[in-house]
Amino acid sequence: MISTRGRYALRVMVDLAEQGADGFVPLNEIAQRQEISVKYLELILKTLVQNGLLKGHRGKGGGYRLTRAPEAYTVGEILELTEGSLATVACLAPGAEGCPRQAHCRTLPMWRRFDAMVHDFFFGMTLRDLMDEQKRDSGSD
Repeated sequence: MISTRGRYALRVMVDLAEQGADGFVPLNEIAQRQEISVKYLELILKTLVQNGLLKGHRGKGGGYRLTRAPEAYTVGEILELTEGSLATVACLAPGAEGCPRQAHCRTLPMWRRFDAMVHDFFFGMTLRDLMDEQKRDSGSD
C-alpha cells in the first residue's frame, strides 16, 4: 500500500510541473494548493531535494522547482524514493535474504510476474503522463 508520503510526493511533483520552470514556487503556496501541512510537506520536499529531484532556494524569491522536464521523472522513481522498495512481497525486495523455500515455492513465479507488472506500470508513467491524464479527465486542453 502506498502511504500518504508517497501520494503527497506525487501530488507535489505534479503541482510543480504544472507551475512551469520559470522560477521557484514558495512552500506555502504548494501546501495551500495541495492541502498538506507545511511541516509534513517540508519533510517530503527535503527528501526530494536531497536526492536531486527538486532544487530548493531560500530567501526572497525562494521555493522549489523541478530539476528536469516532467517527462524525465517516472512515478516509480518518486514512489521508490519516498516509499522504499515497491516489491509486492518481502522475498522480492532488493537485498532480501534468499528464502529457503524459493526452489520449491509454487507461488513465487506468480509474485515475480505481479512484481514486474507493478514495476512496469509505475516506471512506465511520467509526471507528464499524470498532467496529461488530468487534462483529459477535466476536458481542458
